Amino acid sequence: MSASDVGRPLVGTVRAAASEPGGLLDLLGVAAAVLDADGRVVLWSPQAQDLFGWSAEEALGRYAAELLVAEENRGVILGLFAEVMSGGGRWAGVFPVRHKDGSTLLVEFRNMRLQDERGRLYALGIATDEATLRRVERDLALSARLVAQSPIGLAVLDTDLRYVLVNPTLERINGLPAEQHLGREVRDALPFLDAGVVESAMRQVLANGKPLVDQFMVGRTRADPDSDHAWRASYFRLEDSAGRVIGLAVSVVDVTEQHRAAAEAARARRRLALVAQASMRIGTTLDLGRTAQELADFVIPDLADVAAVDVLDSVLSGRPPTHGPVAGPVTLRALAVAAAYPSDALRAADPVGEIAKYDADRLVTRCVTTGRPVLVAHVTGEDLPGIARDGEAAAVLAGAGLRSYLAVPLIARGEVVGALDLKRVRDPLPFGEDDVVLAEELAARAAVCIDNARWYQSQRNTALTLQRHLLPHVPTRPVGLQIAFRYQPAGRAALAGGDWFDAITLAGDKTALVVGDVMGHDINAAARMGQLRTATRTLADLDLGPAQVLHHLDRVTAELDETTATCVYAVYDPHGRRCRIALAGHPPPVLDRPGRAPVLLELPPGAPLGVGGVPFESACVELAPGDRLLLYTDGLVETRDQAIDTRLDALMSLLRGPRLSLEATCDRLLTALRRADDDDDDDDVAVLIAEVHSVPGPVGHAA
Repeated sequence: MSASDVGRPLVGTVRAAASEPGGLLDLLGVAAAVLDADGRVVLWSPQAQDLFGWSAEEALGRYAAELLVAEENRGVILGLFAEVMSGGGRWAGVFPVRHKDGSTLLVEFRNMRLQDERGRLYALGIATDEATLRRVERDLALSARLVAQSPIGLAVLDTDLRYVLVNPTLERINGLPAEQHLGREVRDALPFLDAGVVESAMRQVLANGKPLVDQFMVGRTRADPDSDHAWRASYFRLEDSAGRVIGLAVSVVDVTEQHRAAAEAARARRRLALVAQASMRIGTTLDLGRTAQELADFVIPDLADVAAVDVLDSVLSGRPPTHGPVAGPVTLRALAVAAAYPSDALRAADPVGEIAKYDADRLVTRCVTTGRPVLVAHVTGEDLPGIARDGEAAAVLAGAGLRSYLAVPLIARGEVVGALDLKRVRDPLPFGEDDVVLAEELAARAAVCIDNARWYQSQRNTALTLQRHLLPHVPTRPVGLQIAFRYQPAGRAALAGGDWFDAITLAGDKTALVVGDVMGHDINAAARMGQLRTATRTLADLDLGPAQVLHHLDRVTAELDETTATCVYAVYDPHGRRCRIALAGHPPPVLDRPGRAPVLLELPPGAPLGVGGVPFESACVELAPGDRLLLYTDGLVETRDQAIDTRLDALMSLLRGPRLSLEATCDRLLTALRRADDDDDDDDVAVLIAEVHSVPGPVGHAA
C-alpha cells in the first residue's frame, strides 16, 4: 500500500487468540475518567493518576471541575459539560488542567456522553498530554511524508513477509501498483527476481535483528521485463516500544545506471586489455599463415566460439586492389580457423589453404566489398545461406546450432585485405555493438600484421628467387672430387641473405671451391652476392692463386657501396692431391679424414672483403682419397644464445659420428645445427662438402 494507507488494518494471518496490545497507546499514556450527571468523578484510571497526579481515592466523589480546573476557567468547562450531557454532541480540544502539584498542563481531551441500562447519564473523558500527542503526530506526519515522497523505494512487511505498505517509488521500481503488493509475498509480487535469496535475507534479519545493508542484486521486474536492472536493498527489523517484533522495513535504491556504467567501464577495460594482449600475441613473426592463426586463436573463447581468417586471393597474388565498392563475387583464401571446443561448425569453415569464390549475396562478400562489419545478432534459417559457403555447410551450421554471426573487414593502410569471421554456437549471448567495436579494433591491429607478413613474404620470395637463380643449380662433376652442397635461407626477419657457394672447373683438371657471405639480409645483399659470384668466376678463369683472387675480390667489393663480405677460396689439384686455401675473414674449413678426428684447419684468417689494403695468404693442405673438406658460412655455427666455441664443438662432434654419404652428412648437419622451420634463425647458411677420389694417371702434376 502507499503512504496514504498508514492506519489501515494490516493484512496478514487472522489469529483466533487475542493479540498482544500495541505500544502506541502506552506511549501516549491515555487517561480515562467517568463523571456522573452532576460532574462528580465516579471512575478514575491509573493513567489519570499518572497524568493529573491525583489518586483514585483522592479523585472519586469529588467534582471534577473543582479538582482539575482553575477557578477562572470553571465557567467555560461547566458550559461544555452541560452541552455534552444535554446530548449536544461530544467535545474535543485542548484545555488547561491543574495538576495536583499546582502546575498547569495542556491536555488533549475527548468527551462524550454515556447512558446505562437505567437511563442514567454519565460523561466519559479521555485525555493525554498535549505535548506528547503533538510530538507523536509530528513523527507520524514526517514518516508518512518521507515514505510517500522518498526517492528511495520503501516497503513494510509483516512477520509473515507479506507486504503491508509500499511507497510510490517502489511501485514504479517494481512496475506493480501498491494494492497489488498488499498481502502478497515477494515471490508472488516479483516473479522475475530470485525470491529465495531475498526472502532468506529477510528471515535472517527478522531472526537476529541485525540489519543487512546495501545488498546488491540484479534482475528484471514487471516495469521492464526485457532488460536487467540493478538495485541495492537494505533490510531492518521493526519493533514496537515494548521491543516486540512487528515486521520488516525494506529500502530499495535503483542503481541500474551506475551498474551499467560500471559494466561499460569493465567492458572498456576488457577491450583495452585484449587489444594490449593482441599487440603481444598477434604478429610475432612475419609468417603470413602463422599471423592469421594467431588472430584466430586469440579471439576464442573471449569473443567467439569459432573464428576464421580469410584473405583476398588478389592481395596474396600481388594484384593491385580495386578501389571503391565492388558488387562481387570475391575470391578468398582461408588462412586460419580456430574453435574454442570441438564443434561441427568447424566442418562448415573453408579448409585452410583452400580458395573459395563468394557471390555478391554472401555476407562476407558484403563485408570485404564495403569495408564495414556485418552483424547478424540472432541467426535464423533464412540467414544461413548468406553465411555458409554452400547448402551443405548451411545444414552443418544449422545442426551445430549457430546463434550469432559477425564478420569484420581486415583493413590495412586503407586497403581491405580480407575478413575476420566470428560465430557463436554455445555462447547464448548474441554479438552486440560492443563486440563489433572490439572485433574492429583487433582486426585493425591484426590486419597491419597480416599485411606486413604479406609484403614480407612477397619480397622474400622475390629475393629467394633471385638468390636461387644466382646460385649454381648442379655443380659440374670435377675431376677427383665428389661434391654435395646445401643452401638454407634465413627463417625469421631477413628477406634473404648473401651466402653463396660455387665449384668452378679450372685448367689442368683443377677445381676452385668457393663459399662466401655478403653482409646483410635483404634483396640488395642477394644482388651483391650475384656480382661477387660473377667476379669470382671471372677471376678463377685467369687461373690465379687463392690469395690473388681474394686480393682482386677485395678491390671489387670496395667499389660496391657499403659492402663487406667474407670468403673462403680453395683450389684443388687432383694430380698432386694438394689443396691451396685462402681466407677473407671467413670461418676455417674442416678437414675430415677417415679413421681420424676432424680438425679445423689453422689458416691465416685474412680480413673481410671490402676492408681494403690487407694482404691475403694461402696455405697448402695435402689430401688423400676419402678425405673430406667442409666449407660453410657462419650461419651454420653462430647463434644468439650459444658461444661460437660451443657450436664448433657441436659441429665437430657430429662429424666424429658414423661416416655417412655426403648428401646425408649435409642433411645431418643442417638438421642438428639448423632447422628449416625455426623462425629464430635469422641468418642463411651455405654448406659445401668435397670428398677426394682417386684419379687415374701420373701423380706429381704441378698445381
